[in-house]
Amino acid sequence: MNNNLFAEIPAKLSDEIFTTILEASNVRIERIVSNGNSSPEGFWYDQDQHEWVILLTGFARLSFEGDGKEFEMKPGDFVNIPAHKKHRVAWTTPEELTI
Repeated sequence: MNNNLFAEIPAKLSDEIFTTILEASNVRIERIVSNGNSSPEGFWYDQDQHEWVILLTGFARLSFEGDGKEFEMKPGDFVNIPAHKKHRVAWTTPEELTI
């Protein structure tokens, strides 16, 4: 991957693309590209580390276990997800890429 977050994205996606940009002992930065993708029904991420998410393009909704609410994200929005806070991607827009 070159030094541009919008580069090297295929014209058509069938699955999300996860690209590691930087990985060190205490941090990992990934680019995730979605196009109408969401987490499988009933699946929850439960991660050992905190996760900070920023939305650059598109739109998404995240769900957090136990609160019954969805967190809507638009370009520029960010969220810090504490370690072991169960969450899932409820929706990403199918009309455009969500990065």
